[in-house]
Amino acid sequence: MIRVLIVDDDPMVAEINHRYLMSMSGFSCTGIARNRAEAMALLEKEKIDLVLLDIHMPGENGFSFLKEIRQQERQVDAIVISAANDIENIKKALRLGVVDYLIKPFEFKRLKFSLNQYKKEKELLGRHRVLSQDELDRFLFQQKEIKARAELPKGLAVKTLQSVVDGILALGNMEFTAEELAREIGLTRVSVSKYLKFLSEIGFVSVQLSYGTVGRPLSRYSLNQKNKDRVAPFL
Repeated sequence: MIRVLIVDDDPMVAEINHRYLMSMSGFSCTGIARNRAEAMALLEKEKIDLVLLDIHMPGENGFSFLKEIRQQERQVDAIVISAANDIENIKKALRLGVVDYLIKPFEFKRLKFSLNQYKKEKELLGRHRVLSQDELDRFLFQQKEIKARAELPKGLAVKTLQSVVDGILALGNMEFTAEELAREIGLTRVSVSKYLKFLSEIGFVSVQLSYGTVGRPLSRYSLNQKNKDRVAPFL
């Protein structure tokens, strides 16, 4: 059984994550902490394998908590669950050894994937006292490839997403339709529409409906400059 500590100052979010966690086999919730002090007290008292950690909390943030448990060489892993989606925060978390980074809001299937992947890794490493270089390479590269694919919804590809994003960035602040962007980057309108739907969901682009005199309203898109970093974790 993998023992999990949830660290989040929002009681509603913490309870949602608790329910998600309890719906999965092989995991138990050891406790819920609202801040760093409560989290450290639980770590002192309980055996914990994994922390679901929000970065922004009152007082000392999640990074100070991560630094402290690393300095103490505690045998505990962490998955960040945070609304912080800028590259600097993501890089900082990765440097502190988090096993995954989930950006709020996210779907349960993304958290489920992350937890199941963690369980597989823990079981694999628990079965071996030593690994050959080939075994280690296969393990590390497989995890990187799986996690990279998991970032995108089913049916979307990183290479195509990069083409769509490059096309949008080239347009700057200009509004465009799916058909206009498709012509610019040499893809079909249907394909581009799927990627624009995803990019609008994460806030990378804004969408407005343009109503004409006849027919269906036309969706017009534009780059959301404030949120243009949101696509980086998916590329």
